[in-house]
Amino acid sequence: MHIAVIGAGNWGTGLAIMSARAGHNVSIWSRNSTVVASINGEHANPLYLTGAEIPETVRATEKIGEALSAAELIILAAPSHAMRSILESIISELRSGSIIVSATKGIEIESGKRISQVVADVVNESSAARFVCLSGPSFASEVVENHPTAIVAASDDPAAARAVQSELSFENLRIYTNDDLVGTELGGSVKNVMAIAAGMVAGLGFGANSIAALITRGLAEMTRLALREGAKLETMMGLAGLGDLVLTCTGSLSRNRFVGQELGKGRSLKEITAGMNQVAEGIKTTLAVKNLADRLGVEMPITNEVHAVLYERKPARNAATELMRRPLRGEANWS
Repeated sequence: MHIAVIGAGNWGTGLAIMSARAGHNVSIWSRNSTVVASINGEHANPLYLTGAEIPETVRATEKIGEALSAAELIILAAPSHAMRSILESIISELRSGSIIVSATKGIEIESGKRISQVVADVVNESSAARFVCLSGPSFASEVVENHPTAIVAASDDPAAARAVQSELSFENLRIYTNDDLVGTELGGSVKNVMAIAAGMVAGLGFGANSIAALITRGLAEMTRLALREGAKLETMMGLAGLGDLVLTCTGSLSRNRFVGQELGKGRSLKEITAGMNQVAEGIKTTLAVKNLADRLGVEMPITNEVHAVLYERKPARNAATELMRRPLRGEANWS
């Protein structure tokens, strides 16, 4: 199979490597000429996954049309805020019947739409119908270092989900399928907001008790939103929900957790992001999730406090105090 990867960040590079290891020919697109030259000449990405060897069957290009030429499976691995403009630029290049796979975990801020909904807005009906969301607990560096990893391919088209499962599962990467596109996309997006909150907890110097409470209540919060949008509870308790949430809230490789941790230490968001060469999706996703929750009337207190810290300059310690002072209540409230 010929696979095109749109975006050469950590996850895009990791998926290109794994696709090549699975025996496919891979084209990867990047706007960065230095990245393209290094992948083609040195078989390494100089900015992302810098220690990983990229197979010779991966070819990089700055021309997005060239990457898409003859592609049967297209993996979208660019940041969510750029997704609509990228899709609009490739409409004429899409082959009828190609499978579009989103490896992006985010929600469009302006519309509150998930990536599948953005795809449906932009591309032709046959391509949108074969959309697959790839999500779950997966740090790219660990995947390419052969750590056993399990993720989910979710789609309204069972055949498309099975195709992705079959073509991308390889040795240490195991892919499950499900038919809950809504839950898989929302789980992968909202967990980044919770990871920022978990980082704040760590940055404030609180311990395991606090992290465990944050993860558990964060799961309840993201589940309320997902169920309101039509997701299945089983998805939220699975790899794309609880699994990804635990990884992102506890793993030292999590960019979103790092942002929260530095906020907890008292650094400003501007200062933190200025020193990062990768996108922390949770920063923009917090805006989108809060807007969506407000519109739907879904109670999301952790999201509200993360939003206040990110965009209203509220001190992280005050946000934690605010959460602990909320009215007492019963625990079971998933909907």
